[in-house]
Amino acid sequence: MSELSFEQLPLSASIHRALADKGYTTPSPIQAKAIPVLLRGQDLLACAQTGTGKTAAFALPVLHGIAERPRRTFRRGVRHLVLTPTRELAGQVAESFAVYGKYVQFRSGMVYGGVSEKPQIKMLFQGLDVLVACPGRLLDLMDQGHVDLSQVETFILDEADRMLDMGFIRDIRKIEKQLPKQRHTLLFSATMAPAITELAQAMLHQPEEIRIAPQGTTAEKVDQSVCFIDQKAKQHLVMEMMHRRLDQRSGELSLIFTRTKHGAKNLARKLNAQGLRADSIHGNKSQSAREKTLESYRRGEIDILVATDVAARGIDVKNITLVVNFDLPMEADAYVHRIGRTARAGASGHAVSFCSGDEVALLRQVEKLISQSVPVDSGHDYHDQAAMDLHLSNRPVKKPPQGGGNRPGGNRQGGPRRGGGRRPGRGGRNVQGSSRGGRRRS
Repeated sequence: MSELSFEQLPLSASIHRALADKGYTTPSPIQAKAIPVLLRGQDLLACAQTGTGKTAAFALPVLHGIAERPRRTFRRGVRHLVLTPTRELAGQVAESFAVYGKYVQFRSGMVYGGVSEKPQIKMLFQGLDVLVACPGRLLDLMDQGHVDLSQVETFILDEADRMLDMGFIRDIRKIEKQLPKQRHTLLFSATMAPAITELAQAMLHQPEEIRIAPQGTTAEKVDQSVCFIDQKAKQHLVMEMMHRRLDQRSGELSLIFTRTKHGAKNLARKLNAQGLRADSIHGNKSQSAREKTLESYRRGEIDILVATDVAARGIDVKNITLVVNFDLPMEADAYVHRIGRTARAGASGHAVSFCSGDEVALLRQVEKLISQSVPVDSGHDYHDQAAMDLHLSNRPVKKPPQGGGNRPGGNRQGGPRRGGGRRPGRGGRNVQGSSRGGRRRS
């Protein structure tokens, strides 16, 4: 399948023309396997990491159907519905449809929370060929009678595992009940957790199953490492890492993940105070502010973006060569998605995780999920030998409480109290090599 070209796929001439404009000649593995299945009209359950080209895997067949079987839209009606977990991802999916459908006559739109409903209601009134939506806002508009899903031809769940993590399962089931039984259903997920399998069994009809990456695997070209460090020393180490990157790797972007919104905002502020160009993105920011920050990041106007997991899936930016897990995620799956922000489209990248004594249990969960040990980097000034010894031992460790309080890393619980023990400095080698609940509104 790797030798298959786009020209060999029976897509409409208008789509081939758009692909040629972008210089795309060879489909990625998920595209090569999924597109023929979808063109046959089969339901699909696909397990593929982010950054593998899965959006085009479903967008191209949908656009092909629109081009080959044009149909006039009806008031408040939707032909093809795509559900995404976040506003940022919805924007990326909608943009992909626009790029690949450049020469196809179709109407598309987005529905998400955090902005006024009025423009979305006006857009829906005319009817749409493609609607990309976040579950919470879509359900609100459905309840108000602004959306008619009775004639949906294709229903796509993008990053379904993330939607389940964010508590959208009830919304998804309510939306699905309003869809016609005779439809084409596609489910894409980066992991194949039991909850995903259960959802697929309930919603898909005799689906073809494609697994591009086994559950929990991480991008092959991501060089991973872990630094054992006291919680209080994390800011010192990340500052040194970012200063080194500024000196040595101009033009390359860094992405730092924290566990809390306050932690993201606070760390970005301190990075800026050190003369570094940084900003943060998290759930408390307005939609317009988040879009402005992401655009500045894409253009290279800021070098460092500090984010929480709620924004992790919506960040699809080239030139991210370093991902730092300032705080390890509470859910091991999130680790895979975080480090998947680098090494995209065949590029290489590095992911370094900071692990304090109270995060050892989280690191063990990550290593169990990815079926490998993360290499230890002890060549920095803040190495915490006690935390590393705890990780390597068989002693049980307590998992930090969900939420983690208002400061980065959350409350200390269990684990050694011993710090890195050294004041901030520039010693050591270059270390660069080295949230679930009820219904949320996206």
